[in-house]
Amino acid sequence: MKKRNKIIKKPKKNRSSLLDGIPKDLPALQRAFLVSKIVSGVGFDWPHLKGVFKKLKEEWKEFQEALSLRDQDRLRGELGDLLFVLTNLSRMLRINPEKALQRATGKFIRRFQYIERSLQKMGKSLGQSNLLEMDALWEEAKQRERKGSF
Repeated sequence: MKKRNKIIKKPKKNRSSLLDGIPKDLPALQRAFLVSKIVSGVGFDWPHLKGVFKKLKEEWKEFQEALSLRDQDRLRGELGDLLFVLTNLSRMLRINPEKALQRATGKFIRRFQYIERSLQKMGKSLGQSNLLEMDALWEEAKQRERKGSF
């Protein structure tokens, strides 16, 4: 783990908080990453990944509770908490979460398009298929990706 800067940064002039001035119109993932980076710079951070995983388990449990209650407002909040913890995890692993999500989305699109092409070759549309068949094609796409024949 990297060493933490022991010097507490003071808010800039005319700001009462270290977090004042972070643009509210930043994409949410980018804003969360920036917030976690700033506060970690003053020592408000987990010293080890173990702490992040503990927090992730805690937030997952709270999300499941909200899901069982079917409380949409609470679900929204708990999902946000999960995403924020995952953003912290990405920062600690030195992985840009925006790039990671872009990569995952691109992979999803490629695999889904494989499903569409495969169904088309069978003379079927998405509406004429079912989840079981599409999931089998998804797994086929994953295997082809691993072999580099995609």
